[in-house]
Amino acid sequence: MDVNIVLLARETKSYSMSVINSSRLLVLTITTTVVIVAVLAATINRGLPISKDDTESTGLVWEPPDTSQIPHTDEGLLIRYGRDLIVNTSWYLGPKGKVAKITNGMNCQNCHLDAGTRTWGNNYGGVFSTYPKYRERSGTIENIYKRVNDCIDRSLNGHIIDTSGREMQAMAAYINWVGQKIPKNVKPTGAGIRDLSFIDRPADPAKGQNVFIQKCQRCHGANGSGTLLFDSSGYLYPPLWGDNSYNTGAGLYRIGRFAGFVRDNMPFDAPHNSEPLTDEQAWDVAAFVNSQPRPQKDYGKDYPNIAGKPVDHPFGPFIDGFSEEQHKYGPFKAISLARKK
Repeated sequence: MDVNIVLLARETKSYSMSVINSSRLLVLTITTTVVIVAVLAATINRGLPISKDDTESTGLVWEPPDTSQIPHTDEGLLIRYGRDLIVNTSWYLGPKGKVAKITNGMNCQNCHLDAGTRTWGNNYGGVFSTYPKYRERSGTIENIYKRVNDCIDRSLNGHIIDTSGREMQAMAAYINWVGQKIPKNVKPTGAGIRDLSFIDRPADPAKGQNVFIQKCQRCHGANGSGTLLFDSSGYLYPPLWGDNSYNTGAGLYRIGRFAGFVRDNMPFDAPHNSEPLTDEQAWDVAAFVNSQPRPQKDYGKDYPNIAGKPVDHPFGPFIDGFSEEQHKYGPFKAISLARKK
C-alpha cells in the first residue's frame, strides 16, 4: 500500500476578496509545509521496525491465538481460507495447483510453522502490529501484500499474485487475525525468528554437513530434496536446496536467519525433552545448507541504501571492506564491530 498524502482544500466563497495578500500566502505556505512534514513523520515512524530494546521493554510475550475463535461469518470464511492457503499452499498454487501453478511446491507453513503461530517459529505475531513499515531491503514503506508477495517470489520461487484477488485477501485477513490482539507498533517477544548471538568464528559448512547428517538428513533427505506428501501435492519436510527450494533472495538464505530458525525449531521430529541444537551447530548447519545449489534470481535492486545491508547479506557491494564470502559465513562479530567504528 503506497503512502499517499492528500491535501483536501475546501472550496470557499470568494465574496468580495479576489486577491490573497502576500503575508497571508506566506502563512498558508508555512502552515501547509508543517502539516505535510508532520504527517510524513508520523507515517514513517509508525512504519519503522521495532528495535529489540523496544520489543523487550513492552514485556509482551507472544501467545498463539485459538483458531476455534475465528468467527463464523463471511469474514471468518475468508480468514479460514487464508489459513488453508498458508498450510496447503502447494495444493492451491504449486506445480499442480488448483487455483494457479505458480510456485515451487513448498507450503508457507514449511517456514512459518503451525500456520504462522508457533513461538519463535517464524510466526506472524508481529506483522499486523508493525505493518506498513519501512524496510531496508526494498528501501520503501511496505504493506502486508508486498510482504506476502515477497515470500511467494523468493521463498516459494514463484510469481507474485494479484493483491486484489481472493487468495491474497484471504492470506492477509488470516495474518491480520493472527496478530489482531497485539498493540500497534509492538512486536512481542517470541514473534518471528530469534536473533541468534554471533559465534567467535566464521560458520563452517564442513562442520555443518556433519550436523545435517546427524540431525536433518532423516527428514530432508541425503540430497536435501525433502519428503513429499503421499499424494505429491506438497512437502511434509521441505527441500533445503535444489530446484524446488527457496531461491537466493529468500530471507532464510541469510544464514543468521536460518540459524535462528533451526536453533529453536529443529530437528522437527525431536521429542520436546531432547537436546536441542547448540548455537554453533545452528550456525554451521545454516552455512552448509546455504552453500548448496538453489534457484537464483537477480535481486540487484535490494538494499538501495548499501549501509542498510545486514551483516549476513551475502551480496555486495559493501561499505565495510569485508568480502562476499565473509558476509555469507562470517566472522559476523568482526563485521559488526567494524561497522560501529
